[in-house]
Amino acid sequence: MNILMFDYEYPPLGGGGGVVHALIAAELARSHRVCVITSAFADLPRHEIREGVEIIRVPILGRKDISVSSLLSLLCYPPSAWPPAIRLLRKERFDVINGHFAVPTGLVSLPMARRAGVPHVLSIHGGDIYDPSKRLSPHRLPMVRSAVRRTLRGSSAVVAQSANTSENARKYYGFEGPIEIIPLGIRVPSVTPASRRALGLPDDVFLGVTVGRLVRRKALDLLLRAVAQPQNSSVYLALVGDGPELGSLRTLAAQLGLEERVLFLGRVDEVRKWQILAVSDAYLSSTVHEGFGMVYLEAMASGIPIVTPDHGGQIDFLRDGETGYLAPAGDEGALGSAIARLHRAPEVRTEMGRHNLALAPRFRIERCAASYEALFDGLIRKWTRMNPVPR
Repeated sequence: MNILMFDYEYPPLGGGGGVVHALIAAELARSHRVCVITSAFADLPRHEIREGVEIIRVPILGRKDISVSSLLSLLCYPPSAWPPAIRLLRKERFDVINGHFAVPTGLVSLPMARRAGVPHVLSIHGGDIYDPSKRLSPHRLPMVRSAVRRTLRGSSAVVAQSANTSENARKYYGFEGPIEIIPLGIRVPSVTPASRRALGLPDDVFLGVTVGRLVRRKALDLLLRAVAQPQNSSVYLALVGDGPELGSLRTLAAQLGLEERVLFLGRVDEVRKWQILAVSDAYLSSTVHEGFGMVYLEAMASGIPIVTPDHGGQIDFLRDGETGYLAPAGDEGALGSAIARLHRAPEVRTEMGRHNLALAPRFRIERCAASYEALFDGLIRKWTRMNPVPR
């Protein structure tokens, strides 16, 4: 197959949605031609081949951070991506076009699929249709909500990574068509183990870890308050990641008297991230919403239990009392109690960690990519039967 993909945030830009897209693209590129049109940033090459995937980066305005997009950068992506996409379609015939994120990506990927006369697959990742932490979330803006609705209805297939994302597409956009749920997957690297001391982490303490962009949606202020509860006075927390909330979180940690127990590790490379997960006692999250949460899979593959809210895409595969503990979303006290409960029971932690380690192989990226491959192949076959005359 010749597959053209669009994604306004493709690694190293953005967060988990882009990361899993890159993994899917690389797996598909083992057997197919895959090209991705994404956003440029700083000195990233405008054109490169990485893991067999051709990457074309188009110039945008207003992006100042590799982790977080701006409203201006979102608005710039569709008109900037149209010209190179049109030039590419004039030179080469693609069999299917796949857009990742309803907005802003769908605003260019769907028109290009119609122009090329090929099926369009829209992959929705969660925050692109619903983010309760943002005043400008797509579901709250009538014009954007209308654009998302048209993109959903105009696509040949819609893919969600969780039941929660599928439900939000129906609830907030009135979409009544079929939605294929394809769980995300991870690639577990071969990493040389490291001790806590080598990683600059404290020995002989209960160490929780959380990984991700420091943005409002992660509600890390709530996690800090949960760790500051008297019952968690000996709990340490490692925050891996960077973002606009860093300053306010440092200030809050100081106000709560957590300077020695909260470690701000910043953005780290993949090897160090996996090493930190491996030496931690638990993965802790206070997120307002996750469409899926790839980092939960990484924690499971590292053999550690998970404490997280009970709302979002993660409840498709996390079970209270089995993979860790689920706390009522937004409940600081319940989150703190769940952390304390795990802290007090090392045997339970060990058993949960073993359970997660055994469960993790179900979520390998190869399975996720194979599901996309089967979906694309079926759509192309159906499209060919319905449109037998060559373009």
